[in-house]
Amino acid sequence: MPIKKILIIDDSPTERHIMTQLLLGGGYEVSTAESGDEGIARAKQVIPDLVIMDVVMPGTNGFQATRALSRDEATKNIPVIICTTKNQETDKLWGMRQGAQDYVTKPVDGPALLAKIAALG
Repeated sequence: MPIKKILIIDDSPTERHIMTQLLLGGGYEVSTAESGDEGIARAKQVIPDLVIMDVVMPGTNGFQATRALSRDEATKNIPVIICTTKNQETDKLWGMRQGAQDYVTKPVDGPALLAKIAALG
């Protein structure tokens, strides 16, 4: 299934803006959420083809939100790419165990992220 709609979940307005511009430039529809809880609700509302998830956020963090999405009947088939500053191998392994399809670190390499998204679709 080709990926068209992408939901960005990140508490940083700057990161949301950078990612939105990158993805719009790649031809994707983009919606955003500022927190894990808002992101979970938005994912159920818009049913995106892909979620790009930050980890370090107040309240529900990205690992918790990824786990919630991957275990919910309504959202379990939506792939998640974790996109975070957490670059330890243990963080990556934990993210993948929560249900993420991929894991990229910030600052994001735009062409590499677009290639990963294309490969998922």
